[in-house]
Amino acid sequence: MIRNYLKIAFRNLWKNKTSSFINIFGLAIGLCSCMLIGSYILHELNYDDFERKGDRIARVIMEYKFGGGTEFKKGNFTSARVAPVFKQTFPEIESAVRMTKYSRVVQYKDKLIDEKSFMYADPSFFDIFSFKLLQGKSDDVLKAPNLVVLTETTAKKYFGNENAVGKVLKVGTDTTLYQVTGVIQDSPSNSQVKFDFLASWSSLGNADEEKTYWDANYTTYLLLKNKGSIAPLQAKITPFMQKEMAGSGATVNFDLEPFTSIHLYSPYDGFEPNNSITYVYILEGVALLILIIACFTYVNLNTARSMERAREVGVRKVIGADNKQLFWQFIGESVLLCTIATVLSILIAILLLPFFNDLTEKQLQATTFFSLPFIMGALILIVLVSLLAGTYPALVLSNFQPLKVLKGAFKNTGSGQWVRKSLIVFQFSISVVLIVSTFIMQKQLNYIQNRRLGYNRDHVLVLPMDAKMMNNLDLIKQEFKSNHNVISVSRCTNLPVNILSGYNMRSAVMSENQQIAVTANVVDEDFVSTIGLQIIAGTGLTKQDTKDVSFPDNNKNVYHFILNESAAKQLGWTPEQAIGKKMFLDASRPGYVKGVVRDFNFESLHNAIRPLVLFPEIRGRALLLKLKGDDLQQTISFLETKWKDLVPYRPFEYHFLDEDFNKLYSSELRLGKVLTIFASIAIALACLGLLGLSSYTAKQRIKEIGIRKVLGASIGSITALLSVDFVKLVFVSIIISSPIAWWIMNNWLRSYAYKTDFSWWVFLLAGGTAIIIALATISFQSIKAALSNPVKSLRSE
Repeated sequence: MIRNYLKIAFRNLWKNKTSSFINIFGLAIGLCSCMLIGSYILHELNYDDFERKGDRIARVIMEYKFGGGTEFKKGNFTSARVAPVFKQTFPEIESAVRMTKYSRVVQYKDKLIDEKSFMYADPSFFDIFSFKLLQGKSDDVLKAPNLVVLTETTAKKYFGNENAVGKVLKVGTDTTLYQVTGVIQDSPSNSQVKFDFLASWSSLGNADEEKTYWDANYTTYLLLKNKGSIAPLQAKITPFMQKEMAGSGATVNFDLEPFTSIHLYSPYDGFEPNNSITYVYILEGVALLILIIACFTYVNLNTARSMERAREVGVRKVIGADNKQLFWQFIGESVLLCTIATVLSILIAILLLPFFNDLTEKQLQATTFFSLPFIMGALILIVLVSLLAGTYPALVLSNFQPLKVLKGAFKNTGSGQWVRKSLIVFQFSISVVLIVSTFIMQKQLNYIQNRRLGYNRDHVLVLPMDAKMMNNLDLIKQEFKSNHNVISVSRCTNLPVNILSGYNMRSAVMSENQQIAVTANVVDEDFVSTIGLQIIAGTGLTKQDTKDVSFPDNNKNVYHFILNESAAKQLGWTPEQAIGKKMFLDASRPGYVKGVVRDFNFESLHNAIRPLVLFPEIRGRALLLKLKGDDLQQTISFLETKWKDLVPYRPFEYHFLDEDFNKLYSSELRLGKVLTIFASIAIALACLGLLGLSSYTAKQRIKEIGIRKVLGASIGSITALLSVDFVKLVFVSIIISSPIAWWIMNNWLRSYAYKTDFSWWVFLLAGGTAIIIALATISFQSIKAALSNPVKSLRSE
């Protein structure tokens, strides 16, 4: 019997090639979308799952405020003191590791590369993390200064097939010699700890920093003896730090984050940007909705074909088939169709995976689709979709009355119509929600790109800088500015799009224990003009201001500061009152306010503008070049030539400030692209379902159409007659979905301190788009029915 069912199923698929193709392809696209999204979600949920001790690892988060401050400043930073002191003090801690990552110039023979992922770590790194050493012993590879472990890919990049262990690399602008002591397996793509070089912590030579909880420039991880120790240990840390900081006028505490929850739940990035569990939930919802739409489309398309199979059902019932047999026959056809669609969806997913990887900036592997969990999931999906999508059409077909269908008087009306119409309303409600969400997300991203930030990031080229360049920086700036397309050159430690360095400040009338937490940035005299900050009181910095803080004896240094409006207000001054006032930046930097600039967004728009201090010192990590924008390629070629003459010890690598700005919103940009694509797919699938239902309705009303045409009805009036009911359904879906879309996107926008507004035209545009798409879909079938020959439809009467 099963063999017979399969034979009939294949015959029906082959007989109705067009409708079978639409059915299979529509379902395959829906399943493919779910598979791609599912593989991404699986990748994100399984972040760091290779870490065998992951459930016992905690990251240390520092929070602090000073006597004059009202809010804690918090982030993924600690001093070098935390790891050794905590390990010695708390018995719950088995091991601790300090880590930091820098950019380092690495040289070997003719290779000179500015490596962006050069990490330093304690020898205990291998006690905590599960990275596999391919060469070298974990106890020895990081035990002394100037030792480095390379990843497998990095070792091949520098040494080819030669044995890397024992080789010597020149590292940094001072060309310090580092000996390669081991080769480690490449970091998995779903690891929050990624690096190309892993150097010994002692190479930093920062032992003096272990005396203070300040100088918080590092990341600290703890390995606990028991995975349930985080809460009890946290309860001990707070009173311990109260004793440690007693009498200092500052409050410092440390929070513990479970390692396995950092990537999706922490607001503080690690060694790579975090994702958000909210975005995972959004994508899960999109995948589920696309699957539901695909199933509903299948239902509508199959129901539309019920008229064609009515006589077949009638004949089968006359010769003895009962409802149960017919039901399972049609379910079997559904299983066959879903199986074909699933296999096709896997093939499409494999073909689209490289594009999807580019879209999500991940390294998802096609082998995921052939893993046992994924295959089991696909089988369950086939069964579920077959039952969910196949049950209603099977019930409709198996319950036909043989007498009516064989007499040609069959007309399926009444109770089944509300089900089919409900499916269309549900499909288009989902589509409108996705359309509105896409519009609002794009509107917010456009707002981010076009908002006046208080500085000008256009045509600002960024070059790396190091201490060695300070010796001839004036010459470098002079040579660069000899090109008429270079307007100005400045140096700074943090780029203006994301200034993170934490300090404390106080005015001269405040006591030492009334410090206020503040963000600050080292700049030179050209910084304000290079990025276009607006001075609203006082003046900018000069070269002399930098010279005034260059004395070896700190007691002779006198600083001049530029505050933003928020910093002046925090100190109790108006911009005009602030000029000439004495203040302190940390205890070691006394000086006077020289200027006040208008507030500008120096962090992500997720955060409100906070107090900021700009001050001069003889150091910097980046050069900013303001260009005219004319002949960019020629200007860059000129800069490269000059660079090779003036800075021959490091490669010429540049980028534009816009790129750093966009990185702040990489998650939103990715989500916006993904949502746009899958919203389009959802709408296309909904239209397929609408096409099926309109086809079904046209067949049901074919005799009515014939009579109307005989009586003189025009093609336009018949098209309008068949379309109006479906337009009403789309209107209902717009009414249902609009408040849902508003609620979803309003919650999403709450994460931004600066955001776009909800405009009524967004809902009007989304609804209009849905109606136009629906009309285009319906019109195809309606015009086809209106053009049909009435003689053919009425000859049986």
